Amino acid sequence: MTTEAASVTREASAPLKRQRSLASRLVFVAALWSTIALALAGVFLVSLYQRASERAFDAQLEIHIKALIAEMLDTSPAGDGPTVQLRTTVRSPEYRGDPRFSLPLSGWYWTVRRADSNTILFASESLVGDPLNVPPIGENETKASFITGPTGDEIRVVQTRVTIENVSYVIAVGCATAGFWADIAEFARLAAITLCIVGLGLTLAILLQVRVGLRPLARLRSSLSAVRMGKAEQIDEALPSELVPLAVELNALIISNREIVERSRTHVGNLAHGLKTPLSVIANEARSTGGPLAEKMSEQAAIMSTQIQHHLERARIAAQRRVIGVSCETRPVLERLIRAMDKIYRDKNIELVFEQVTDLRFRGEGQDLEEMTGNLIDNACKWAAGRVRVTAAPLEDPGSHRDMFTITVEDDGPGLTPAQRSEAVKRGRRLDETVPGTGLGLSIVADLAGLYGGSFKLDQSRWGGLKADLTLPALGQD
Repeated sequence: MTTEAASVTREASAPLKRQRSLASRLVFVAALWSTIALALAGVFLVSLYQRASERAFDAQLEIHIKALIAEMLDTSPAGDGPTVQLRTTVRSPEYRGDPRFSLPLSGWYWTVRRADSNTILFASESLVGDPLNVPPIGENETKASFITGPTGDEIRVVQTRVTIENVSYVIAVGCATAGFWADIAEFARLAAITLCIVGLGLTLAILLQVRVGLRPLARLRSSLSAVRMGKAEQIDEALPSELVPLAVELNALIISNREIVERSRTHVGNLAHGLKTPLSVIANEARSTGGPLAEKMSEQAAIMSTQIQHHLERARIAAQRRVIGVSCETRPVLERLIRAMDKIYRDKNIELVFEQVTDLRFRGEGQDLEEMTGNLIDNACKWAAGRVRVTAAPLEDPGSHRDMFTITVEDDGPGLTPAQRSEAVKRGRRLDETVPGTGLGLSIVADLAGLYGGSFKLDQSRWGGLKADLTLPALGQD
């Protein structure tokens, strides 16, 4: 195989790191952002609900404080003069605003203290003599806080400081918070369930949006695939405005590619015509002159003609393999060759077997595929004792980013040694002069395979004969 072909083969077989699809990226980013936003919204809602519950809870306790103050005040007339004066005194409140204030250690408590000495003057029956360890508060202040109750449970207590007849009192009403936190936990649970349902709905909506939004890209891919498979000449430009410039540029690239190939073919034809005519004149003159010099000139002219034909053929194939949309089915080509070889070698009674399980499409000219496989099958039939097997199958190579397939030709002939296999693919080398041929068949196969980015190798067959493995690019079925 030539250096150029080996380089192309290494480039084609280099592993390509797969990138995440656009759809998965869009869905992932949108789902991630939705999850974060919904989680923050859930925390914010629970915090708002907790604050609102605290305010409602404190408002209920303040109502009990106001009722206690009303129970404590005793207003009566003072003196017998013409002007009636009122005197306000403090008495022991018998507050029954909630029955739980009378139940021992019920979680509902109230106390009245002297602000200056912190002495408990009055307390609810539910305290059964235990004090409430409330924090101090300032003058004319109302304060809410969490403290530890007589039974060790958490208490929400609201205190207020009032002054009656120049004496300051601190009135505190507290309630256990078990039910308060239970309500908040229930709200948080329901909010989490609701937000999860909303998140699931958003994810489904995002999936639908991405699928609908990327549908024009699928149409563009399908149109490009049709061009690659030779079913269409250009990409359909009936696309959204964002994709129209891309389709236009791709169509311009396809047209430019075809024009370049056509110019290359024209130049190759002109070069072939320009060289062959002078060589033919030289060869004719040499044959007509005679003598050792003329024979040498005739021999060298023939070699030059062969070399020119060979390299012009390589140039033609190199141009053709870069044409977008050139492809052919492998099965019709191989079946046609099998039938032809069966007729040519009818006298040898060779058993020709062809196997191809799946449909395969060669990314190249059918004429080149026929030339490569025809050389291999013809060579196998020449040397086979009685059996030739041709197999076509896709190449399973997870590390490759290109679709490839392999055509294997095996025979039960004498085979070749490893050294002979290496010599067999060299141009013009014939290992047995008794068999007709030019010695160019296998070298042509190797050159053509390399130009298409494929490979060609020889090995020992299952019957001890020769096995030829031809690997070529396949056109994926999109």
